[in-house]
Amino acid sequence: MKKTFFIAFLLIFFVVSYSQNSGNDKQVLESKNDSLKVYQMQEVIVIKKKATISEQQSKPLTSIDDYLQKSVKVDMIKRGAYAWEPIINSMSTERTLVTIDGMRIFGACTDKMDPITSYVEVSNLSEVSICSGQEGSCFGSTIGGSIDLKRSKNAFSNQKWNFNLNSGFETNNQQKIIGAAINYADSLLYVDADFMHRNAENYNAGNDKEVLFSQFKKINFSTTSGFKLGKNKLIEGSIIYDKATDVGYPALPMDVSIAEAIIASIKFEYLPLNKKVYDWEAKVYFNTITHKMDDTKRPFVPIHMDMPGWSNTFGYYSKIKANYEKHHLLFNLNSFYNKSKAEMTMYPENPNENPMYMLTWPDVRTLYNGLFLEDNFILNCHSSLKFSASIGLHSNMVESEFGLNSLQIFYPEMKPQRNRFLKSISLNFNQNHNGLEFGIGTAYGERAPSVTEGYGFYLFNSFENYDNIGNPNLRNEKSLEVNAYIGLQKEKYYIKLSSSYFHISDYIVAKPDMSLVPMTIGANGVKIYTAINYATIFNINLTSEFKLSKAIKWNSQLVYSRGKDFENNNLPFISPFSYYTTIAYLKNKFSAEIMLQGNAKHINFGNLYGEDKTPDYAVVNANFGYKFSINKIKIIAKTGVENILDTYYSTYTDWNNIPRQGRNFFVNLGFSL
Repeated sequence: MKKTFFIAFLLIFFVVSYSQNSGNDKQVLESKNDSLKVYQMQEVIVIKKKATISEQQSKPLTSIDDYLQKSVKVDMIKRGAYAWEPIINSMSTERTLVTIDGMRIFGACTDKMDPITSYVEVSNLSEVSICSGQEGSCFGSTIGGSIDLKRSKNAFSNQKWNFNLNSGFETNNQQKIIGAAINYADSLLYVDADFMHRNAENYNAGNDKEVLFSQFKKINFSTTSGFKLGKNKLIEGSIIYDKATDVGYPALPMDVSIAEAIIASIKFEYLPLNKKVYDWEAKVYFNTITHKMDDTKRPFVPIHMDMPGWSNTFGYYSKIKANYEKHHLLFNLNSFYNKSKAEMTMYPENPNENPMYMLTWPDVRTLYNGLFLEDNFILNCHSSLKFSASIGLHSNMVESEFGLNSLQIFYPEMKPQRNRFLKSISLNFNQNHNGLEFGIGTAYGERAPSVTEGYGFYLFNSFENYDNIGNPNLRNEKSLEVNAYIGLQKEKYYIKLSSSYFHISDYIVAKPDMSLVPMTIGANGVKIYTAINYATIFNINLTSEFKLSKAIKWNSQLVYSRGKDFENNNLPFISPFSYYTTIAYLKNKFSAEIMLQGNAKHINFGNLYGEDKTPDYAVVNANFGYKFSINKIKIIAKTGVENILDTYYSTYTDWNNIPRQGRNFFVNLGFSL
């Protein structure tokens, strides 16, 4: 074991990376007060720069989930055709952080049917920033990293209106997409409003096999408005309303009748002129989420259940950017207060018997106050040293007396409140000279158990086929991380090798307790969350881009991960060797692209956690685009076919081996005026 650890450490030290960014997406932020450049080593997936759909994208009106899968750091756990769960560095949502414009939001579903990414649409997003490990701790504690979904908005400019209409159709699941946007901007005011509607039937896997209960309907409305208070001050308000209905989850025993979210915020921004403090941004926000699981459309249900959940979050952050000599500083004071509650009512077949009721999330109140500091120190024109640190006070309170009494059956000495102190620190060195870039870093971070891990009560996990019970006595999970990267960028090509290694102490998992009887009919038993000594996760990836000519580009990425616990058991949802490569042609008004993606056999599967072996697969996609104008109307047309060979396959992230979509033809049209 020591030898393996030593070899892995050396490999990471000399080869690899703490964060990944493609050649086109590498962001360079330039100070307003000097000519020094700060290299922000994070991955940025650009979705669109304007309200219109982008001819640069393979399938502009696809879901945000498809965009996220382009990242080498992100994969998606799929339980159906809708609302996939993002995992960062092979870690699921308990160990990661997902925000929308810096706002903390928590799902209301105990089965993770409503990840935060499901409450936005590609029509109102401009880009997605992905940070690895402790680079992502700006808005709270994390182990694996963070995703910040940045919404698109206008800017103050000469008075103008923009009108956009987007539509799409997909043959496999008969998905119909319609969207519209209105944008206005002048020297004092900007307003952006957009609407998107999706309606899909069951999809077919390869060989025309229908996947039942995979339908969904969704509407999303978003608006942002900014007003200039002075030469260097603005106030901005925004709201998102998202509602999904009749959502099927073929990999789960229940579907969703409604998932509804309201997300609102007010932001004030001040840009001091000729000051060392050059940007101050403060935001207050509120979001409320309602989620109701439903089994009434399933043909064989042992016992009917209602499982509603609610999540309300209030929060704020105050972020300051400053320069002092060679120091580029960022301070962020942030806080949130969340209320999470979920219920389950079981209705017996005999109407004379009383229904059984329980609180699966016992009205848990979470209060977090945190301070984040980052100092990017410019050593010289080629290299920099970035230091970051955060501290956070985290408190959980079980508000429901009934829920507290239920948990005290297992934990008689349990108190209603538990306070925690969370810390993180990271140090990274970056160098870029004549196109050769190199970086190495190390970090330490902690996280508190999630509501499910700490306070969940008889939550059924269909992947492992166990009922799960939380443990309020869990210690903080702790991660020691090392990371590095090396890359070369020239005029006609860019290539980068990067990796990260996480040693996670007090790793939280659920383990069987043979003395307990399951509540769910057919379950194998009951698991209680506990902390094992440690687990390790290793990720490595290679990305490249070659400009074969002015019109042709070849992009590719290779990814491999390995995860084990202290007893050498494989962890679940760890990527086998995977690959993705595209050749794209773009000239004048025409574009074309062909893609190949696939996985090797998943042989290092976590059978202890309900996972099994999945075979290798390869899928070929192609698309074509053309843009033109009719009078003053600009039109972008995209058409293509996915899974051209109609391959029947399932990957390591498909819950209960649910098969992926088979051959699918699509058309996306965008009109702008």
